[in-house]
Parts: sequence; structure tokens; C-alpha cells
Amino acid sequence: MKTRILLAALIFTLVLPHSVLACTTLLAGKDATTDGSVMVSHSDDGLGDSRLIYVPARDHKPGALRAVFYTHCALGFMPQWGATESHRIVTKDRGPGYDTAGDPACVPLGHIPEVEHTYAYFDANYAIVNEHQLSIGECTNLAKVHPLPEPGKRIFYSAELSRVALERCKTAREAVRLMGDLIEKYGYYGTGETLLVGDPKEGWVMEMCGYDMDGTGGVWVAQRVPDSEVFVAANQFRIRNIRENAEDLMYSKNIFDVAKLKGWWKPKDGLLDWTAVYGNGEFHHPYYSLRRVWRAQSLIAPSLKLSAWVEGPLTRAYPFTVKPDQKLTVENIFAIHRDNYEGTEFDLTKGLAAGPFGCPNRFEGQAEAVADKEGRLSPLKGEFERPLNIYRCVYAYVNQSRSWLPDAIGGLTWFGPDRPATAVLMPFYAGATDLPLPIQTADILKLERGSMWTAFNFVANYAMLKYSYMIKDIWSVRDRFEAQAFGRQAELEARAIELWKKGDEAGARASLTRYSTENARAVLSEWWKLADLLYVKYNDGYLNTREGLAQAVFYPAWWLKGVGYEKGPVSYKKPGKR
Repeated sequence: MKTRILLAALIFTLVLPHSVLACTTLLAGKDATTDGSVMVSHSDDGLGDSRLIYVPARDHKPGALRAVFYTHCALGFMPQWGATESHRIVTKDRGPGYDTAGDPACVPLGHIPEVEHTYAYFDANYAIVNEHQLSIGECTNLAKVHPLPEPGKRIFYSAELSRVALERCKTAREAVRLMGDLIEKYGYYGTGETLLVGDPKEGWVMEMCGYDMDGTGGVWVAQRVPDSEVFVAANQFRIRNIRENAEDLMYSKNIFDVAKLKGWWKPKDGLLDWTAVYGNGEFHHPYYSLRRVWRAQSLIAPSLKLSAWVEGPLTRAYPFTVKPDQKLTVENIFAIHRDNYEGTEFDLTKGLAAGPFGCPNRFEGQAEAVADKEGRLSPLKGEFERPLNIYRCVYAYVNQSRSWLPDAIGGLTWFGPDRPATAVLMPFYAGATDLPLPIQTADILKLERGSMWTAFNFVANYAMLKYSYMIKDIWSVRDRFEAQAFGRQAELEARAIELWKKGDEAGARASLTRYSTENARAVLSEWWKLADLLYVKYNDGYLNTREGLAQAVFYPAWWLKGVGYEKGPVSYKKPGKR
């Protein structure tokens, strides 16, 4: 029994980081996109709370305090701070979306002074966009130190920082400075983090971490993204040399002193390299991060002919930003998140591991391989490639911030539930007065027909049975909805602008909210119909249509050979016997 308990603890420790720490995020400057919008994207790659929640604007009385809650994404679920594994925040203070009956209320790590008025915003595991088009993306990074939360010493992680920023700020610079001040004043816990912060005019990359397991404060740096270029991060710090008094840099006052105190850097070594000094390489294994950076930059600027192979985790082979060969659209950016290295030497739809039907998913379940019956570590070593599109993604999105439009219309989140390759992008405007209930409803431990995430996750999981066949059915429905949404965008926004110019701002907001809600309901209904279709059409491994039942869909010859089909019972003789 003791052996089994120890083995379970070992397995939990090894598997947990895979399930909660991993995202990819991009930021495109206004001159790098086809329409001149600043775009921020993010895929949230950890099985957890998948809800997109509307947090309304609020007025607060003088002397009011804002609670700061623990974040599951920081170091895993900790029940002492309330909420549940599948619901990140439980409180009455952030609108009805977070007031979930039956869940334990969140216990604050601490409080900060509240402001008179806070802005409305869309929230998920990290804040997404507010009513003033301030937009945020995120990825988790491996730092040298990952402190635990402690009331009075370390109360902020990036998720709550991003929420305070969207509640109080209108510009990216303002948000970076505010989050930096909060880190320095109230302390930082958890993993290293990258936050991409964009507004209609510019975008910034902000990176942060703790530096002492028992210390207070934290360190941070921010670098501006050139307007004509694109930044990408994938679970590793990306800011390098810190140049004092540089116009495109902001950083904490202690960034040099802490590095010297810890013995991580000496001025005689040259400029402080943020990634090398405060980071600790890649999560999990070589190329876990760098392969995605290579792939994204190669898709954005193939003319650079970047190599997929580097000398080590601190390579400078991949620049901070790249200028796209062609300006990018929302579809272009989301296509990067949908990528499984198709057409490259790392193509996850090919080979024996993809199975006979080209499934790109590679489960990370080390639990089956790390130990034998006695609990000893297995000598088996190896890794699968980590794609941009990963099976455990709970949502992904592309935000647009557009300077030529009123904030309520210009701010736009294209949101895709579950993993990007099988998601449908749905538009939600920053000026919305609410979000559709199916988007705000999800529990990974329940199959809920009224949940958008459940519908998409159900179809995505079922598609693994015959991926190369089912994915075509999925894309057929997906492409139809996305074509409709992008096709109707201009007309929809023109009507909203007309109402806005007439002084009917409430009518414009209502029109956009109603459209997004109706579209989401139509998607949800169609996705459950798609689930039914896939079940019937591919029942028992056959192809079943009106043209005929039980049409055989056998395995390809290369796969049969690879799994030993030829060694099957084709003779009464025992194999090897003459």
C-alpha cells in the first residue's frame, strides 16, 4: 500500500505541470495587420476552467477595498483559497458569472484600495479585453524561483494583475505601469509569466517573476513591439538585453540589484539578459517552447528560413519580433494556433503515433511510463513534439483593437472554445452588455448540454476515433460559421456605427450583444447536431450513409505493417515453427 501511495504522489508531481502550465501567445502591431488593428492572441492550454465571463463595470464607495484571489494557474488548485478545480473564482463581487451556487467562496489573499469606477471586461483564466479596447494575452514561463502565495507578502499572480489592469486602465502603457507597481508593492508568487498588452495604438510584452521563496516584491520588464512586427511567446521568457533608459523598455527598479544580490549577474558580464538571468530554460523538455516559436515565426515570415534546430535553450536564433512577409488577418493568426506542424518534418498527423487515421494528439501521460510495479523509475526516456494546437487547450482567441472605431465597436474578441483545430471563432464586442450564457457555463466534471465548451470538447474527443475522416466534417461546419461571421462583420458594424453617431450608444451596444448571442446559440445547436452526425456516420468504425450501411473503412497498409498485421493468425502453425 505504501508503495502505491508513493507512486501515486510521484505520478501526480510529474503530470501536474503538463496539465496547468502551457500557452502560446502572439501580438501583432498595427502596421503588421491588414486592417491596421493591434491584435493579441492566446491559447489557454491547461484543462481547467474554460468559461468566458462577463464582468460588468461598477461604481465603488470611498474607502472600498478590492479582494485579491489566489489563481489556480499559478501553482495548481489549492482548496484552502476556495473555489473549485473547475471554477476559478467564486464571489459576488464580480458580477453574476462568478456567483456560482454551491461552490466554496474564494478566500482573499489580501486587499488593495478600490477605485471609484471599474471598467467592464471579458475574463477567463486571465483577463482578455475591456470596454476601452485594452487587450491581454498570456503564457507561463519557467523562472528560477516560483514562490508560494502568502498573505501580506506575496498576493499577486499575473491573472489577478491582468484583471486589475483591465478594471482600471485604458492604455497598454498605463496597464504595464500599474501591474509593475502592484508587483513591487504587494509581492508576486507563482511561475514566471509573459503578458501581452495591446491597445488600439501599440502593444507591449511584459514579463515577470518572483526571486525569493520567502521574499516580497518581484521583478518585471516590458518591451514595446514595433508597429510593423509580430511577437510570439510559448512558455519561455523572450525579452533579452536590458538597456538602461531605452525608450522601448520599462522595468522594475530592483531588476539589477536583485540579480547582483542573487549572484545571477555581474555588471562586468555585460548587459543584463533577462531571459538568461531570471529564466530557467524551457518547461518539460528541449523544444517544448522553442519549436513553437520557430513554427510561428516561420509561418509569419517564411522568407527568414529559420532553422528548427538550435544549440540550447538560451538561443538567440529566433528574434524578439519578426516582420511578416504579408500582413496578417485574424484568420492568419488563429491558423497559427491551429497548427500541428503539418507539412514539416515534425508533422503530428503522420507516423505510427498518429495512428491509422492521422490524429495529431499526443497525450503527455507520463503516469503510464515513469515507474514499474514496485514504484521504481523506468529507464524509458523520450518526448513527443509539443504542437501549437494541443488537445488539452480549453479556449483560444484573437483580440482586435481598432483605433478608428468607438471603443465599444472597435474592441473585438474572436473566441474559440476548446482546442483551436476544432474550434469555431465567434465574435464578441468589447461594448457588449453581457455574454451568452453557454459561453459562461462550463464544468469539466459535468457533461452540460447548455455549455459551449462541453459541446466542442465532446466533438473533439470523439473525432480522435477516426480523425482524418471526422475532421473534414468538423471543418465543413466550422468554415460555414466563420465565413458567415467574417462576411457579416462590415454590415453589422456599419449599423452599430450609425446608431452610435445618432447618439444611441445603448442601441449600438444592444445590437452587437444580440448578434453575438444569436450567433453563439446557433453554433451551440449546430455543434450538438454535428456530434450526433459523427456518431451515426462513423458508428462501429464503419462509414454509414444513405448510400449504404457498414461501408468498410480499413486501416492503411503502412500502419498495418507497422503494428504487425502480417504476423496475425494466417496459419494454424505456431509462429517460428517449421
